[in-house]
Amino acid sequence: AFTLGVRQLIVAVNKMDTTKWSEDRFNEIVKETSTFIKKVGYNPKCISFVPISGWHGDNMLEESTNMPWFKGWTKEAKGGVVKGKT
Repeated sequence: AFTLGVRQLIVAVNKMDTTKWSEDRFNEIVKETSTFIKKVGYNPKCISFVPISGWHGDNMLEESTNMPWFKGWTKEAKGGVVKGKT
């Protein structure tokens, strides 16, 4: 069920600047994307979702001050829960 053998995904939710870095919009996108990801055979709990703004460079390499609500991502892995920031 893995597309082209890809076993791990990181979903970067781009253009967060156009929604004024809205946590509600990010959560809505995560929910919609998780539904699709599940249909193609991935477990959404094993996927990292990161809100970014490519235009402004937010959350690309360093934590963004524009999204203080984002405390980092977590995902389930064989060895337990994995956490990260950007």
